[in-house]
Amino acid sequence: MIADSNLVTEALAGNRYALARLISLVEDDGTNARGALASLYPHTGQAHIVGVTGAPGTGKSTLVNQLARSLRDQGTTVGIVAVDPSSPFTGGALLGDRVRMRDLAGDEGVFIRSMASRGSLGGLARATGDVTKVLDAAGFDVVLVETVGAGQSEVEIARTAHTTIVIEAPGLGDEVQALKAGLMEIADVLVVNKADRPGAANTARALEMVIHRHHDRRGNGYDAWRPPILQTIALDGTGVPEVLDVVAQHREYLEKSGAWAERERERAETELLNVLQQELLNRVLARVGEEQGRTWVERIAAREVDVYTAVETILGRQ
Repeated sequence: MIADSNLVTEALAGNRYALARLISLVEDDGTNARGALASLYPHTGQAHIVGVTGAPGTGKSTLVNQLARSLRDQGTTVGIVAVDPSSPFTGGALLGDRVRMRDLAGDEGVFIRSMASRGSLGGLARATGDVTKVLDAAGFDVVLVETVGAGQSEVEIARTAHTTIVIEAPGLGDEVQALKAGLMEIADVLVVNKADRPGAANTARALEMVIHRHHDRRGNGYDAWRPPILQTIALDGTGVPEVLDVVAQHREYLEKSGAWAERERERAETELLNVLQQELLNRVLARVGEEQGRTWVERIAAREVDVYTAVETILGRQ
């Protein structure tokens, strides 16, 4: 058994058991989790964080599996964070899709962690960003973050990843409408998976039209990144090397244009505001107390006071 105080040292030295323990500590927000993250933080900032998102049924898990295999063929180490829907009964992850990643098990250059979303919006578990930092600090070259697949709320992934791959598939309805509603804003790479199915070419053409209108409307310059559209058959790996080529090109673009540093700043700002918000809320609730909190809820439900007045009163008493 490794003591919590030694987990960081052991994980940085490549001890996979320590790494797993450390991630569990971070997920549970244990008493030593924040100290561990503070120790790890100077070692972060090297990994290319790639988000993989899209509607359910597009083949995200299968594509992530193939991306990881191809990266390993190149000698690249890979961390995978797979955010699963939470069980409504236990709060645990429903890990059925992870079965497809069994062929990666035993590879020392791959570390896979499934996380339950636990009701978090945007397809990402609360601690996903912190787990990504742990894998980054542990030295993995690329960290793939696969989201739940909850539709339009998936835009949250853009606040965690450097490169966001949005996956579509033919025959799933009006996927272009979904893209118009938000995913187009975050897509760095568009993939039409299951390209052997009827309608794949039509889906790709429709996405190209949306991209064309989107970029014209934004008035991007010639040097701006234009999301490429690729077609894949994840089941047999068709098109996967081309996806990785484009992901590498996007990293190069980010670094040369200065967008990499800008995304790091945006991520730091978002994280700071989120943590501040949660910490302030926790402190206020602790001061109010559980019993007084229930009293306010009852008064609001009874229409004795509106919620804004209640909040102003609670904050005014602090």
